[in-house]
Amino acid sequence: MTDAFVIGLVMVIAHGLRFGWDPFVGLMGPSGPAPWWLTVSISALWLLELSWTRSRDIRIVGTGPEEYERVAAAGWRTFAIVAIIGFLTQWGISRGYLLFAIPLGTLVLFGYRRAWRLWLQEQRNLGRMRQRVVLAGPQRTVEQMIRRLRRSEKDHPYEIAGVCLSGSPTAALAPDIGPMRVLGPIGDAPRLAGDVEAEFIVLAGTEEVSLREARKLEFALEDTGVGLIVAPTVADVAIPRVAVSEVAGLPLMHVDPPRFTGPTRALKYGADKVSAAVILAIVGLPMLVIALAITLTSPGPVLFRQRRVGLGHEHFEMLKFRSMYVDAEERKAEVMAAEDDGNGVLAKRRDDPRVTSVGRILRRYSLDELPQLINVLKGDMSLVGPRPPLPAETELWDEDVSRRQLVRPGMTGLWQVSGRSNLSWDESVRLDLHYTQNWTLGLDAVIMLRTVRAVLAGKGAY
Repeated sequence: MTDAFVIGLVMVIAHGLRFGWDPFVGLMGPSGPAPWWLTVSISALWLLELSWTRSRDIRIVGTGPEEYERVAAAGWRTFAIVAIIGFLTQWGISRGYLLFAIPLGTLVLFGYRRAWRLWLQEQRNLGRMRQRVVLAGPQRTVEQMIRRLRRSEKDHPYEIAGVCLSGSPTAALAPDIGPMRVLGPIGDAPRLAGDVEAEFIVLAGTEEVSLREARKLEFALEDTGVGLIVAPTVADVAIPRVAVSEVAGLPLMHVDPPRFTGPTRALKYGADKVSAAVILAIVGLPMLVIALAITLTSPGPVLFRQRRVGLGHEHFEMLKFRSMYVDAEERKAEVMAAEDDGNGVLAKRRDDPRVTSVGRILRRYSLDELPQLINVLKGDMSLVGPRPPLPAETELWDEDVSRRQLVRPGMTGLWQVSGRSNLSWDESVRLDLHYTQNWTLGLDAVIMLRTVRAVLAGKGAY
């Protein structure tokens, strides 16, 4: 309904601005349709494209990037079809009319989809709008899935009704899982799912389930109203890197390797430098005001310089506006001994007495990080990427965490827009590694938009 409302509203406004409000205005060309009929036709085509791209598929509604990508694809395809038809038929369709209506309508659709997503998240927080599922698989894999699903409850529609385990179906789950019903063995999952009114069985850790057993499970679910979801053991792989093919009746998931070099990386590098220069030109005057405020309120330099680890584990000097008193390093052990609100690796305090009055404001809205635009211009950092670590932090890393340095660290990233200092160390690492492995220009754009919201909210910044 809101798709139809938005498209109708935008197309009517675009029509009125371009052709006037008289429905009987003349033809667009020697063989073209009347403008109102053209507007109605484009609106209908656009609505059909939103359906053909499956932008309202229940599996992706409320998920964020993938939903927005499908909405954008519907707008682009509508524009392309109309432009091609206009060219072939010589209708002389106004380019300004299309360039105004479709991009504007797509942005408004984004806004409405975002509003629906927030509403849906609120409903899920209240325990509504969820699909009951039974997790089936080996105990360790099931426990890992439960932890993952609980960490991101706002971003998925599933409510775990119980688990079915391979091996010993009476095993006790790990203590941190909390109360969770072990329903029985995987073989009885179809019947047990019906008993707990589950809508899906999620089959995980399929290495312990034979092809014959998996097929029997699928057959047993026929006519029960219970669906089957297969969760592969490969985790943190974004959809663009995955393709599914069928070989000898087997659905095979192809996972493309991450790309750390090539044209897209060069494009990102160039876009970072141009964007940083433009942003610096815009915020240059506010940065001078911040520098003056720092100078007048506390003794010491305006900029704080700190060694960080960048691309390929190369060290560089990261710049920030100074937000602490000059003796902050000498007092660190004393202050952190009293209290630590960090995540085990990042030592931070919400009420750190070393932070100046101006620094507290700068930190809350991330204004202290503006000088890092200079690091982006120098090529040390990117606008979007993993958090640049301290050399001391890297000494605590294992080999997997070190993969974060396969890309340039960023001023913002998944870690920053997902909670910043409120996240645990493991969750911060997972988000940074996810970005490293699955980077795309589209993901960068989404992170930049989310950064604006995170900075204005000031959540997790201290």
